[in-house]
Amino acid sequence: MAGYFRIVKDMRPTHLLLIALAVSAAFGQTPAPRPEFEVASVKPSTTPPSGAVNVGLKINGAQLHISSLALRDYIRIAYRVKEYQVSGPDWITAERYEIDAKLPAGATRDQVPEMLQSLLTDRFALKLHRGSKDLPIYALIVASGGLKMKELPVDPEDAAAAGAPIDVAVSGSAAGVNMNFGRGATLAFGNNKFEAHKLTMFSLADSLGRWVDRPVIDMTGLTGKYDFTLDLTPEDYRALLIRSAVAAGVTLPPEALRLLDGATDDSLHNALRAVGLKLDPRKAPLEVLLIDHVNKTPTEN
Repeated sequence: MAGYFRIVKDMRPTHLLLIALAVSAAFGQTPAPRPEFEVASVKPSTTPPSGAVNVGLKINGAQLHISSLALRDYIRIAYRVKEYQVSGPDWITAERYEIDAKLPAGATRDQVPEMLQSLLTDRFALKLHRGSKDLPIYALIVASGGLKMKELPVDPEDAAAAGAPIDVAVSGSAAGVNMNFGRGATLAFGNNKFEAHKLTMFSLADSLGRWVDRPVIDMTGLTGKYDFTLDLTPEDYRALLIRSAVAAGVTLPPEALRLLDGATDDSLHNALRAVGLKLDPRKAPLEVLLIDHVNKTPTEN
């Protein structure tokens, strides 16, 4: 999957937060063999004194360019996991790098994560292992009063495409973040609300985990698709943006972080209850990537 995001560096926190959300959401999960880039260049990112900043991943034919991502993001993309599943030194969320690479003949975009695995091993001496940790989560469940929204009729085209890979496209701007899950399924975050169309509960839970303070696991048992809107207060909307940016490793000015003081997610919980859903705080064992060794400075190109 490819995502390309361009923002103007004006230091307004909302702009930084929205682009962080778009970046964190823009990559797929289809398994593939583990190939290598034909050639690749890795170097630390430099922030220009003024002008535009490009953040994200762009593929143009066989040429790949990834800019200004933290090392944790590269590991997350390479191993197809979430941010909270990467456990390592604090600096992996702060140090950012540029990668320019060429895909070998016949390679596809879906193979880029496995190519990144090889690159991280070669250039950063990355060593890790999979483990399990008991982590705080939210279980997305049906509230005690029952579901208050109607399942959409089954679309014959959706039924015919059952089991096909899901390609998530994400766009972000100062107006908000839009997730397109394909076949008409979307989730928009902007203007103090979430607005969903043809969304499954699995996609809702997976998406909400980007904005709240812990992973969200779908435990509703619902398999259908739904249209709904979750209205937020401006204060909660802003808090969700800030929390997501911090989780994505974005460095924010102190005045932005102070906006979290006393912030709650009450309006989100109330909005979910209005449609018959609930975020139930629990602990659960989750798979994590435990970093045994990684170099801060990549080897020479």
